[in-house]
Amino acid sequence: MTQRVDYYKLSSDLTKKYLDFSQTVGKNPLAKEFKQLVDIRASQINGCAFCLDMHVKEAKIGGERELRLHHIAIWHESPLFTPREKAALLWTEALTTLAPKGVSNEIYDQVRTHLSEQEISDLSFLIVAINGWNRISIAFRTEPGSADAAYGLDKAGLN
Repeated sequence: MTQRVDYYKLSSDLTKKYLDFSQTVGKNPLAKEFKQLVDIRASQINGCAFCLDMHVKEAKIGGERELRLHHIAIWHESPLFTPREKAALLWTEALTTLAPKGVSNEIYDQVRTHLSEQEISDLSFLIVAINGWNRISIAFRTEPGSADAAYGLDKAGLN
């Protein structure tokens, strides 16, 4: 797979602003609890090879258990996630694959059982951030692993 364009170079101001947005969202206290799960699950759903590769490596470096990484795709059936994590994954799926009529009250109510309105709001911005990066990376065919050295992801030992 060959990258189509260097969007960072061609749209550097926009890329930097979006990166600033993503980094700001990532500093939110909720991000500590859910960011890795959200980034990986949204990237799986969207089929973004670059982002999935990157975020699995980040999670491994951050100390995430390998089995949990494998179970993210099957989180509905997995006993490895807390009810709060499952709520975050449910919300991630709902916002990543929007239904024709939006997010149902049933899903919102399930998520609201475990997360406050503030947490759902903050979580939604985490989901927006990764979905944007997924779409950019898919559109321009960013090569998985191509930024490992720049981001220190080679430390994950998953090459």
